[in-house]
This record gives sequence, structure tokens and C-alpha cells, in this order.
Amino acid sequence: MQITGAASTTSVLRVMNSRAVFAEVFRLGKASRPELAQTTGLSKPTVAMALTHLERAGLLRQVGQRSGAAGRSALLYEVRPEAGWVLGVDVGRGYVRVAVADLLGTIVARKDRPSRGSRASTLVTQLTRLADELTAEVGIARSDITLTVFGTPGVHDAQTGALRSAPNLPGWDRPGSVERLAEVAGAPFVVENDVDLAAVGESAYGLGAGIDHFVYVSIGTGTGMGIMIDGKLYRGFRGAAGEVGYLPVAEGDPLQDEPASRKRGMFESVASADGVVSLARRLGMADAASAKDVFEAARAGDPTATRAVLHEADHVAHALAAVTAILDPELVVLGGGIGTQGGDLLTGPVRDRLTSLVALDPPRIEVSALGADAVLRGALAVGLTGARDLVLDRAASIATATTGQR
Repeated sequence: MQITGAASTTSVLRVMNSRAVFAEVFRLGKASRPELAQTTGLSKPTVAMALTHLERAGLLRQVGQRSGAAGRSALLYEVRPEAGWVLGVDVGRGYVRVAVADLLGTIVARKDRPSRGSRASTLVTQLTRLADELTAEVGIARSDITLTVFGTPGVHDAQTGALRSAPNLPGWDRPGSVERLAEVAGAPFVVENDVDLAAVGESAYGLGAGIDHFVYVSIGTGTGMGIMIDGKLYRGFRGAAGEVGYLPVAEGDPLQDEPASRKRGMFESVASADGVVSLARRLGMADAASAKDVFEAARAGDPTATRAVLHEADHVAHALAAVTAILDPELVVLGGGIGTQGGDLLTGPVRDRLTSLVALDPPRIEVSALGADAVLRGALAVGLTGARDLVLDRAASIATATTGQR
């Protein structure tokens, strides 16, 4: 956009001032004009103009008065929660989790359901129905959603519209598959890797809050890692940073020679839920039906299950040794089904083994504070940041159009 003339410059400054005032009101929760003038460095008349614009645009509202010196009082303003809506969607292999949050981040409606993702079409139908149910519960339409964020396994290929490296979602690797999610969103939408979103969720609401350098390692049906560097998500050149499933860390394990290992990666083949079950059975635990069974048996003192868990800890430690040597994180958050359900049995052995593998002080290793909600909370965090920008852009467009009609 070209900016020419004093009028255009004035419009740009007005938009910048409105954004600054909105950001401060959001940060403070409630604020008066004098407070905003002090925190933004803008003059009181400029702040008053921005407040008037934001109130007319439906982004702010008056919420009473605050008494000042000599009996003076000042109007207080706050962000209108219903000025924007975010739909967060966690698309997992076993479950889908969907929630609606207002512009302040309050979750106002949520549903968790077993996934029907065996085919792309059935999953889209299920998600659309859930979105309709949630928005109806809130009293809005799907078209009122400001931004939708989907968390999915794999990597979204923006050029082909397919999901790469997501074998747990059959059919989504076909070109154009991701575009079908527009049927669910009813508004602008973005697609993010689920483990990346889990890292964002931990940064915003969990153990990663206030920590600039940490990684979120998900171990469950699959494996993956979200990387936070300088407080920001690191994606890599193709958006595939953190694909730790491909790390060659399981030499000598029979599973590394199976054809599936080439597709899933060596670490994922031996460390994921299927790998834990396979190892437990090879060790003699014939009745192991799931990784949960193995960890529960280990807690109960079963020696075979305990051996399987220690093997799992060794695999995880080897992967984290590479991560530690390259990224030097302050914190490792363990998530996913195995990371959260079995984290109490893994953190100690992993830390001890890591000490012998890397000649560096090992990072803190903790189990996710968000558990199964990490991806969904990350989707909402990303969505809220985007939604706030979108409502401000729309308000600026309205103001520009109004000014141009004068």
C-alpha cells in the first residue's frame, strides 16, 4: 500500500495509535485515559480519539469510573470479549478436541469426541457438526468466528494443500486435502503442526511460561518436537523442524529393520506407543495390549514391564542427547500419551542416562502441565493473537472508509 500526502500519513498514525491504546487496555485489563496516556506516551487528546474510535468499532467498552485526586474521576475502558471469536481444533488420531474462545481467551464452549478421521471427508463432516454445535451453544454463527486454528500431525505443504509426514491421518496426504478444512472454519483459518502448537500452549499457559529456550517433546502414537527459541516458535526451512521421529537412536532394536521404520523414522518406531508394546511382548509380557498397560504394570512392580520402561527411557535419553547438544534448551517438556501418562516413570531414568551421554549439564525435564489439552490451548493462543490483529485491521478499514466519505 502506497502512502501519499498528509491525509494518508495522518490515517496511518491514527491506526498505529489505536493499536497502541488497544494493546495497553488489553494488557492492563481496565484502564483510564490518563493511565493510557502515561503508559503509551501519547497525548491525552490522542488517547481520547483512539478510545472513541475503538469504542465505535465495538472493540472497547466503558466499565465505570476510577476516583482520582481532589474528587476527580476517570472513565475506565476494557476490551469487549465478544468483539472477536476463535475456534481451536486439535485433530488427533484417537480424539478431536474443539473449543470456542472469546477475544480475551476465555473458553466459552468445548467438546471432545472420538475421532472419525479414517477418511478426510468423514473427519471434515464431524468437525463441521461440532463447530455448529459449539457456536450455537455460544449464540453465534460459524461465520462470526474471527479465526480458526487447526492443529494436525505432519507438515502442511502450502503449495499442494496436503499434509506430509502424517501417516496417522490416511488420505490427508492428497493434494488439496487441507483446503477442505475451509468447510469447517466458516472464516479465515490456519493449519499448524500439532506438536508445534503444544509448545506454544506450554509457552502461553504451562511450564514454558517465561522461558525463552525450551522444547516440547511429544511421545505417543507418534513422536515430534516443538522448539521455542528466544521465546518464539522455530519452524525450520520447510516447517519440519522438530521431526525427531527420524533420529537414528535405536541401533540393535529389531524394529529398526522393519519397513515401517523407514516411513516413521527409527526413534518413532521404537519409542512410540507401538514400539513400547512390541518391546514388552518381546521381553515376555504377552498380555501387553497398550503402552498404558505396560506403564501401569511397571508401577505395580512387574519386572518385565519395568525393563520395557527402562528401554524406553534409554531411547528417549539418546534422542534428548542430540537435542541438548544442538539446541541447549533450559527445559524439556514431555507430552503426548506416553510423555504424560508415563512421565513419572521416565523423567528420573532419562535424566540419569542423559548425564552420561552428554558432557553438558542436562536441561530440566518435566511432564507437561497441560496434558492432553496442550495442542488445543496452543491453537487458541495462536488464534487469539491472529484474531486481535484481524479485528483491529477491520476497525482500521472501517475508519478509513468513513474518513474517505467525508
